Amino acid sequence: MKDMKKKRLLHNTLFLYALTFSGYFFSLITVPYQTRVLGPEFYGKVGFAIAMMTYFRLVIDFGFILSATADISQHREDKQEVAKIYTAVMRAKMLFTGLSFAVLLSICYFVPMFRQDISLYLLTFASVAVSAFLPDFLYRGLETMKRITIRTVAIQAFFVLMIFLFLKTPQQYYFVPLFTLIGNAVALILAQRHVSKKLGIKFVPLEKGYLHETIRKSSPFFFSRIAATMYQVTNTFFLGLMYSPGNVKVGMYVASDRLVGTAKSAFSPIADSLYPYMVKNRDFRLLKKIMWIIMPPVTIGCIVLGIYANEFMALFLGAAFYDAGSILRILLPIVAITPLVYMLGFPTLSPMGLAKHANASTVVSAIVQLIGLTVLFLTGTFTITTLCAITVVSQFTVLLYRVIIVWKNRHIFSEKEPIKDVSKT
Repeated sequence: MKDMKKKRLLHNTLFLYALTFSGYFFSLITVPYQTRVLGPEFYGKVGFAIAMMTYFRLVIDFGFILSATADISQHREDKQEVAKIYTAVMRAKMLFTGLSFAVLLSICYFVPMFRQDISLYLLTFASVAVSAFLPDFLYRGLETMKRITIRTVAIQAFFVLMIFLFLKTPQQYYFVPLFTLIGNAVALILAQRHVSKKLGIKFVPLEKGYLHETIRKSSPFFFSRIAATMYQVTNTFFLGLMYSPGNVKVGMYVASDRLVGTAKSAFSPIADSLYPYMVKNRDFRLLKKIMWIIMPPVTIGCIVLGIYANEFMALFLGAAFYDAGSILRILLPIVAITPLVYMLGFPTLSPMGLAKHANASTVVSAIVQLIGLTVLFLTGTFTITTLCAITVVSQFTVLLYRVIIVWKNRHIFSEKEPIKDVSKT
C-alpha cells in the first residue's frame, strides 16, 4: 500500500513538473517576444495590471487551493462529501468574484489613472477571475494531475500562438490579457464537463452553515497567501503608483520579478504534490532526502546567474533590459531559499499539526516588509535597490520562523500516529 502511495506521489509530481516546464518552454518563447515588442514602458503597464489583479485573485481563491485540497484529500473515498466541498468552494468563489468586481469598478471610476486604461484592467480581471474557477483544488486533492497538465499546456500553446500572430505593436498590449481570458474560458468549460461527466461530481444542496464553515476554515490560508504574495504584488503596485505604470523603472522591475517568480515556481510542483501526500502519510524521511538533493544545484545556479545577471537579461529580454540585471542580482537570494521555504511550510508543518505556523510565518514576513517600506518612505531612502533589499530580508524571515518551529518540535518526527492539526481547533 505504501509503495502505491509513493507511486501516486511520483506520478503526480511528474505531471506537475511537466506542467511547470511547459510553462518555462512557452515563457522562453513569449516573454522575450513581449519585452521586445512592448518595451519596458508597455511591458510595465501589463505587469502593473497583473500585479493589481493578483489581489483580487487572492480574494476569489481565498486560500481554497490549500484548505480544499487537504479536505478533498482526506475525504476522497466519500464522493458525496467531495461534492459538498466542491459546491461550497465554487459558491464562495462566486460571492467573492461579485464583491471584487464591484470594488474594481469603483476604483476605475474614481481614480483617473485607472480610468484611462480601464479596458486593460477589466480584461485582466476577467482572465484572473475565470482562472480562479478552474477546479485545481479538486484535482490536486484527488491526486489526478494528468487532467490539469493537459489543460494548462493547451492554454499555454493557444496563448503563444495568438501572441505571435497578433501582437505586433506596443499599443496592442491589451492582447496579453485578452488571449489569456479566451484560453482560460475554454479550459473552464472543458474542466467543468470533465468534473461532471467523468468524475461524476456535481453541485449538491448544502446544509445550513456549511458554506460559512468552509469559508471560515479557509480564512487562515487566505491571510497566509495574502502575506506570502504581498512582497511580489505590492512592490510592483507601489512602484506603479510612484512612477506611473508606464515608467521604464517599473518595466525593469517587472521583468526581473517575473523571472524570479518563474524560478520560484520551479519548486512548487514538489511542494504541491508532497502536501496531500504528507497530510496522509507523514513521511518526513522522504522530505529530508528531497531537500538534500535540491539545495546544492539551486545554490550554485543562483551564484552563477548573479555573476552574469546583466548579460543574461540583455540576451534573454533584449538590450533595453540590460540594466535590469542589477535588480535581478539582488533578488536572487529569494530563489535560493525558496525550496526550503516551500517544503518547510505546509508539507512539513501540516502533518506535524502545526499548519498555523506556516500561516503565521508569512504574516510575520509581511509585517517585516511593511515596516521596512514605511522606514524607507519616512527616511527618503526608497529606491528600487532598497526595496529589493527589504524584500530579501522579509523572505528570509519566513524561512527563519519555519526552521525555528520545526526544530523546537522535532520530536514529532518520531511519532507514528497522525497529529491533530492545532490550527483547526
